[in-house]
Amino acid sequence: MNTAAPTKVSFKQRMLQVREDTIVQTVNRLLAEKGFDAMTVDEVAAQVGIAKASLYKHFPSKEDLAAAAMVRVMRQAQDMIAALPPDAAPLDNLRAVVHWVLKVKLAGDMPTLPSQNSSLRAALIANRDYMDGLMEISERLGGWIEAAQADGSLNPGLPAIAILYTFFARACDSVVEFLQMGGLFSDEQIIELVLTTCFDGLNCR
Repeated sequence: MNTAAPTKVSFKQRMLQVREDTIVQTVNRLLAEKGFDAMTVDEVAAQVGIAKASLYKHFPSKEDLAAAAMVRVMRQAQDMIAALPPDAAPLDNLRAVVHWVLKVKLAGDMPTLPSQNSSLRAALIANRDYMDGLMEISERLGGWIEAAQADGSLNPGLPAIAILYTFFARACDSVVEFLQMGGLFSDEQIIELVLTTCFDGLNCR
């Protein structure tokens, strides 16, 4: 039986990968801090410490930079979901996912993208890694939502798609920043407050 030898990665290829990872991490942070519209390619290149021409060898446009950052977060979310206990209750899984999203957001690692931007939207739709990840996560969350509605732990009268989008909206929830800026609560307390309003609502129980 012949076993193929592992492909040897050259030093140059490793350095290019390290540079690309640094670029994506920098874009991720800038998108979290400033958003897509305020971030510039010049700013990314300056913070990475490379010429803009070198940056364009990795990513040909600002939209491609943002898409790469979104793919990075999407993969992290996929890894987090894959690590959840297989026998956990659907509602517990949903809470765990939203908890993770809020934790990433409070750490300043959640990219902030505009809700309406045709060029960026087109780049994301054209990015297979992003779309595949989005579909996988949506299907997993959608299944848990329907199961939680069936067992009575989520309101069965609400369209499942509306609940799904409510969970996705936590990734750009300004309430998190307002509570963090106020300095009255720890990050974990903020997470619990947002989880409570998201899952339990504002009515007295």
